[in-house]
Amino acid sequence: SNRFAIGIHILLVIAYTRDDETVSCTSEYIAESVNINPVIIRKVISKLKGAGLITVKSGSGGTFLNKEPGEISLLKVYHAVEVVKDDELFNLHDEPNPNCPIGKNINTVLDIVLTKATKAMEDVLEGVSIAHVLADIRA
Repeated sequence: SNRFAIGIHILLVIAYTRDDETVSCTSEYIAESVNINPVIIRKVISKLKGAGLITVKSGSGGTFLNKEPGEISLLKVYHAVEVVKDDELFNLHDEPNPNCPIGKNINTVLDIVLTKATKAMEDVLEGVSIAHVLADIRA
């Protein structure tokens, strides 16, 4: 899904404009930057809010970060907005043939590899914050 990229984009807009008193980070304002329907923005904002990353003021009060941009890792954003079954990034084949030498072993073998791949992805995302991405955008 694109919720992860949209969630990052939302947080970047909020962080980028947070010192500009002329800007209110409403879902409509953010939707202009993301170039997507405000309804979709509100759905992702709801997930970010549920994870405690942002606060939304009623009406057109806007959206605000609950933490400094450097304290919000991309992994936190990922966990906030993505629905991953049983905390697994990859899904294994449900019912391989147990009478086949490949079928009876594939899930065990793939589980080891995919667990390592998931850990590697999480390590990278944990090491990058909204502040890092914002600095790159400003550069």
